[in-house]
Amino acid sequence: MGRFLSVIVSFVSVMTFAQEQSAEPAPQDSAEFTAPTAMLQIGKSYLGTKYVANTLDRDGEEKLVVRTDAVDCLTFVEYTLAQALSPSFAENLQKIRYRDGIIDGYPSRLHYTSDWIDNGVRHGFLTDVTAENSTPTMKLSLSYMSTHPKQYKKLSDSPENVLRMIEHEKVLSGKAIHWLPKSQLPENGLPWIMDGDIIAITTKLPGLDIAHVGIAEYKNGKLHLLHASSTLGKVVVSDTPLSHMLDNNKSWTGIRVIRMSHIKNN
Repeated sequence: MGRFLSVIVSFVSVMTFAQEQSAEPAPQDSAEFTAPTAMLQIGKSYLGTKYVANTLDRDGEEKLVVRTDAVDCLTFVEYTLAQALSPSFAENLQKIRYRDGIIDGYPSRLHYTSDWIDNGVRHGFLTDVTAENSTPTMKLSLSYMSTHPKQYKKLSDSPENVLRMIEHEKVLSGKAIHWLPKSQLPENGLPWIMDGDIIAITTKLPGLDIAHVGIAEYKNGKLHLLHASSTLGKVVVSDTPLSHMLDNNKSWTGIRVIRMSHIKNN
């Protein structure tokens, strides 16, 4: 109960700060949209929101942090998904961001996107669309965070966190996942990729699984990406089709496609 109350206090204080600091209107509630369009429409309400990295890494114990006025590629998708699922924003966000919805220090946060996806599928609010539609598979080999601890404040300051991260990496490594190589993605997308789907871009960088995430949007018959861009410093819809984005980045190898389902009561 004490942990739950601390989460709520943190949520209220941070949300108040975000609302006071943000010049953008508050994101819209999913009740205004039908289920197939909720992710895209809520995501588009973030257009222009500034890109800021590491907003979740605060001093002290791990708590649920909300900064809707400043997002990176994953927190943008998390906030959109939490709003689209139901009105229980804080509860949804905790289930989305933390393994089994339990906050137990920095390593309990779902840092690797494949872990983030597995958690969502396991708890029934995400569906791995790629697994249902794309034959190619790859085996995960995750080690980047534990082998680059100086890039992460909560790892560089804590050998214990590094050891816990190594254990999580071991559990995930060797797991086979379905993906779509970029050579198989045409600029007009595919019939099984829908507006509002979550797009996770795979990478060949050693020790990593996913390099970037965003939301699918079709424009003029071509598949684009709604995402928080570190290059442009804000949430945008890509000027070029997603297939061109992939071709222009040598380290990006393809995509995984994930779809919002619902929150499972458990």
